[in-house]
Amino acid sequence: MEPKADAVYEVSWEVCNKVGGIYTVVSSKARSMMEQYGDNFLLVGPWFPAKTQGVFEERPVPKELKGVCGQLAKEGIQLHFGTWLVKGSPPTLLIDFSAYAKNANAIKGQLWDEYQLDTLGTDFNDFDEPLVFSYAAGKVIQALADQAGKKKAVAHCHEWLCGGTVLYLKKHGTVRTVFTTHATMLGRSLASEGTNIYEKVIDAEKEARARPGGWPKYQVERICASQANVFTTVSEITGMEAKKLLGVRPPVLLFNGLDMEKFPTFEQASEDHAKLREKIKSFLIPYFFPYYTMDLSNALMYFIAGRPEFHTKGVDVYIQALAQLNQRMKKEGRKDPVIAFIFVPGNVKNVRPEILESKTLFDDLKDSVEGRHDKIQRRIIELIISQKEINKGSLFDEDSLNELKRKTLAFLRKGKPPLSTHELYDEDQDPIMQACKQVGLTNAKADPVKIIYYPIFLSGADGLLDTDYYETMQGSHLGVFPSYYEPWGYTPLEAAALGVSSVTTDLSGFGRYLCKECKQGPYPGVFVIPRLGKKDKQVTKDLSGIMYRFRKFPKHERVENKQTAKRIAATADWKEFIENYVKAHNLALK
Repeated sequence: MEPKADAVYEVSWEVCNKVGGIYTVVSSKARSMMEQYGDNFLLVGPWFPAKTQGVFEERPVPKELKGVCGQLAKEGIQLHFGTWLVKGSPPTLLIDFSAYAKNANAIKGQLWDEYQLDTLGTDFNDFDEPLVFSYAAGKVIQALADQAGKKKAVAHCHEWLCGGTVLYLKKHGTVRTVFTTHATMLGRSLASEGTNIYEKVIDAEKEARARPGGWPKYQVERICASQANVFTTVSEITGMEAKKLLGVRPPVLLFNGLDMEKFPTFEQASEDHAKLREKIKSFLIPYFFPYYTMDLSNALMYFIAGRPEFHTKGVDVYIQALAQLNQRMKKEGRKDPVIAFIFVPGNVKNVRPEILESKTLFDDLKDSVEGRHDKIQRRIIELIISQKEINKGSLFDEDSLNELKRKTLAFLRKGKPPLSTHELYDEDQDPIMQACKQVGLTNAKADPVKIIYYPIFLSGADGLLDTDYYETMQGSHLGVFPSYYEPWGYTPLEAAALGVSSVTTDLSGFGRYLCKECKQGPYPGVFVIPRLGKKDKQVTKDLSGIMYRFRKFPKHERVENKQTAKRIAATADWKEFIENYVKAHNLALK
């Protein structure tokens, strides 16, 4: 589709300011936007110096912008021009609105007069700060468009945090607007409480007023959805939500993609999987083996990851399904373990001392063996050539064996492996810990399903796994994301891009993008569970069935499923999805 806009200004609170998933959306598609609009594309975000270090390179203001900068500086709006250091190196304008914030009450008064937007009693950091920023962004964008003489200009604004831009330009400018909500504030809140937002009759205004700080944000979303030239959401499921709660159906859906060039080829992903799987196993040995041993060569690693939203992210269903899987495997006498990780941030106190001690003892034991590596290797070759039996007695002398035996005995512990890597301040109230105990997932020796609750962000240097988020994904076998509320769902898409099988639901945007009826073949790559209109009991049963089915896949079938996942991910490249953005911008100009 041929772009019709002379200039596109994309506004987001998360430009050079990482807060959540919108940062990934805006940064990963920057190159594709540049390919469509070239120098006529400009990103606009807030100026927070501490956040810009390492991601923003400031440059001299171009001549054509100096007049605008001088004009706005008189109003307390300082502009920083430069490059966001992401693929595409998009030109970026960051707004220092600290001096302009004194106008907050005047802005709110004006929005009351123009839109009856009720903002009495709002908190500055929670509401007023983004409102002032986005209102200032509207003034900046209109000034830039006037200066450049760009008659066909579009401002693309993300979320209620940039609603002030939409409302300013609607009343005081000529620049057309596109407003995108990635998830409605009210919908997310209701879903977290267990409300069926898709089927239940909801009095949106009443529900918004009942939530602290919810009414002003809800109003901004609702007004912008109707006042913007074009309203968009990121998926079919969020479009349904917006129609119900905001009263507007989006004419265009802006699916969230990824820049697939940054992800490995399938061959490279397979190599990475083998290396990272071994690294994860080196963590599992000191975690479990002090208590009992198991066959890690045949273990599969499942995982769930996301924000600490127990119900909306489907953590509750994941744990229930693992319990069913555990009982089924025990009944069949299966010994091939499933290691189930839960990568969800918690109220962390410290790493469990026993885990650190076991890791230290294991490393010492490993160093003792590795220190004799060359000697052991030569001895093995001698024994093979001599056709003699290879055993520990033929590889180690008596002193070495006694030393290793002492270190092994010091390594052993009584009891059961802990459920979590860290002690938690609120362990007795933590929903994940309590749910695991309630369904009998306690890491008992007889249980084929083992739990590891990892309540910190994966940094790659935490002293335990020492793998980052993508590396952990690549070393695992199945990502499980049975979300109850998921406007898009980057996690199963990222897993697929890394050549990792995953599970999602038809209540996620990505799940609905893949299939509406969820009639999938034997190796779908990304399994989609029907959850719309289904009871949790049925969802749990379906998820447990997929987990069991995947556990029974021989290696060649797991590889085939991974290949399908990789092919699916290729369809969600920004190169494919960016046309929807162009369509929205062109529609705004109409």
